[in-house]
Amino acid sequence: MRKDFIYIVENFLSRYKLIAWAVVCAGMLAVPLFGFSPFIMRMFIMIGIFAILALGLNLLTGYCGQVSLGHAGFFAIGAYTYALMKINLDAPFLLAMVVAMVISAGCGFLLGLPTLRLSGNYLTIVTLGFGEIVRMVIINWRSLTRGPLGIGGIPAPELFGTTFTLTNHGFYYAMLVMLALTGLTCYAIVNSRTGRAFKAIKQDPIAATMMGIRTTRFKVLAFVLSALIAGAAGAFYAPIIGFIDHNTFNFDISVLILTIVIVGGMGTMRGMFLGAIIIIAFPEVARFLMTYRFVVYGLLLIVMMRFRPQGLLGWKSRLPYNIPKAAKKQLEAGA
Repeated sequence: MRKDFIYIVENFLSRYKLIAWAVVCAGMLAVPLFGFSPFIMRMFIMIGIFAILALGLNLLTGYCGQVSLGHAGFFAIGAYTYALMKINLDAPFLLAMVVAMVISAGCGFLLGLPTLRLSGNYLTIVTLGFGEIVRMVIINWRSLTRGPLGIGGIPAPELFGTTFTLTNHGFYYAMLVMLALTGLTCYAIVNSRTGRAFKAIKQDPIAATMMGIRTTRFKVLAFVLSALIAGAAGAFYAPIIGFIDHNTFNFDISVLILTIVIVGGMGTMRGMFLGAIIIIAFPEVARFLMTYRFVVYGLLLIVMMRFRPQGLLGWKSRLPYNIPKAAKKQLEAGA
């Protein structure tokens, strides 16, 4: 009975997904109208930033099957690049963000090359090491990053003569634009030839190679795209908090992003939004559990793997395949 109810709900959401997305988008646009405090608005922005990070990691892990525990490294590279360009060069917001994305993507390319022959636990360990290497570079390259002292006073971004702040909701609407662009970009990639290649590599790399897919090229491309998105999120994150140091981008952040992907549903896009809401809002709702939050995250993952391994919204594969209308007409004509 329970499974029948879940199936009915999933089928309903799949059939009326455009209406559901329209309601969600209207709700997000209307959030500032409710007069929430700056603290609540900052939490909404954090949810959006981590949803962007999860979308990027989902391309790499959820669709291509390459598990990464070093995503905080790309996040840090984007944030530090943006901060240094704004403070030292007074670069415009968009230029600083583009440079942060390019440098992060370049690091993703460099990380992707030596991992071509690795998979499973070995790949996970290498990516974990990458994240720690980035932290060590931040700590020890004091002439550039100020080491353990961190970088403070990061200027708020300006665009078209308007300075983004929490009070004028500039940060919030800029986050929505970034989230929408990231979501549309990921949707286009997933539904393209590249996305089909990612899915084939995840299912069976050997079979994908036998079918003529250049698996090495697409694995590196997955790292590059994931790192590029993480760099953009880092560049937007830095001015919001105003201060960054090596502790801002520790291993816990990588685990947090991966938890969002798993809880929401690997290989789905909609799950990244729900996963970010649950994981990011949880510490604020249950502050009395802050000391044990990672214990709770671990228990949550165990429960998910036992009762809902596909994630909260990872149900698309269980529904009947929707045949396109053109194909239905051809079948009916043939009959």
